[in-house]
Amino acid sequence: MRIMPRTRSGGEPTIALINVVFLMLVFFMIAGTMAPPLDKDVKLVDTADLENAPPPDALVIRADGAMFYRGDAVVDAAAYMAGLDEAQRANVRIVPDRALPAARLVATGRALQVAGAGRVLIVSERELQ
Repeated sequence: MRIMPRTRSGGEPTIALINVVFLMLVFFMIAGTMAPPLDKDVKLVDTADLENAPPPDALVIRADGAMFYRGDAVVDAAAYMAGLDEAQRANVRIVPDRALPAARLVATGRALQVAGAGRVLIVSERELQ
């Protein structure tokens, strides 16, 4: 009786594969920095205690479409633009309510441009993540 030598299975070298994946992980962790870290001496501004109020020269639009400027009701975009001087017409700021439909916001922006606004800027809330 003849004993056959054991043949090696053609398995994959898993240890080598693990090493390559680990090295790639370390490389991308080190080289993948998107932005340089902040200077340690820089202290960021704390905005937690700031009053949450719109700019005084902005047109406020509520969720129902009612417009207000400095606390006074505004009939339409043309009436609002008639009360502005030339410098204020260059950049018109609007503060829309979060629940205001987008179609209404776009229509108001277009009406402001037709009435003579140079640029219509939408003021929004921004959080630091």
